[in-house]
Amino acid sequence: MRKPERTLILLKPDSLQRGITGEILTRFERVGARIVGLKLLVSKEDTASRHYTEDVARRRGEDVRRAMIQMLMSGPIIAMVLEGVDMIEVARKMVGVTEPKSALSGTIRGDYTHVSMETANESGLGIFNLIHASGNREEAETEIGVWFKPEELVSHKPDYTHYTIGMYYKDGE
Repeated sequence: MRKPERTLILLKPDSLQRGITGEILTRFERVGARIVGLKLLVSKEDTASRHYTEDVARRRGEDVRRAMIQMLMSGPIIAMVLEGVDMIEVARKMVGVTEPKSALSGTIRGDYTHVSMETANESGLGIFNLIHASGNREEAETEIGVWFKPEELVSHKPDYTHYTIGMYYKDGE
């Protein structure tokens, strides 16, 4: 049987400033994702720097990485770990592509924001795209470790998962 998969989701400062965190969280609950970690915090620079690694600088440039770090530190964020069948892929599909103006309608970014990377780059700011979702298993494992200690994650099997995802797991997992 398949094991549940965990992914990191960050609701960035712009989602809190706009008051839409509940709507976003509800979308994940509606697909049957289990919340196994959840916290509200203001990111310190070292944590944001561990999240947006040098890999971002190699791909997009150090100026972009620095802007992303500053954006993540610009206000409170909600960090959460979701668990479920193929949760990394499901969450990425729900979130939409990184650039909001290119995100499809029906995705979180496509429904709630519209900023282009060009606009963000011209303003020297990180792109305010509401949310981050891990891209793959390795990234999810690393990112969860940046934001959560193992003892902060709670394994549980809520009743609503019985029909939605519970059938894919062995008892006790």
